[in-house]
Amino acid sequence: MPKQIPWWLGGIAMSLLFYFSFSIYGANRPIGASTGMAYISSILFGMDADNYSYIAEIQKSGAWEAVMLVGVFFGGLFISLFITKSFHISYIPTLWKERKNNSVKSRMIWSFIAGFMLMFGARLAGGCNAGHILSGGSQLAMSGIVFAIFALGTGVITGRFFYKKKVCKND
Repeated sequence: MPKQIPWWLGGIAMSLLFYFSFSIYGANRPIGASTGMAYISSILFGMDADNYSYIAEIQKSGAWEAVMLVGVFFGGLFISLFITKSFHISYIPTLWKERKNNSVKSRMIWSFIAGFMLMFGARLAGGCNAGHILSGGSQLAMSGIVFAIFALGTGVITGRFFYKKKVCKND
């Protein structure tokens, strides 16, 4: 069994992250990830601020959020490799195998669709779940709390519908 990090250590780490993100000693703005994705996309596809007003709008915040996303990836990789020793590559999670199928292609297609819907919804909402739930919730903003309730509620409903148990037929 992988080594687990105590809940209180995670709480302290999140508190420090929020302090340095919100304070003048850090980014001096809320945490989010979807703006970082848009910023990275603008670099990859050569979109400049002169021709795209949204790129001009996210130029400052997108840069640090993109760095944060890279840090999240490598931080998670480091923790899973060296601290919890739980790193493994799995194309199909166990629950997917049990309730859906063993097809890697099916899993990748559904993952792409879900990721696209998540990012599209994030842009419609004016920010991602990290921004609304983590930043808004940590500041006790009513919009963040309401968003969290609906996001988690629809996640449970979707999970129940999508991962419903297979019915075994005894012939």
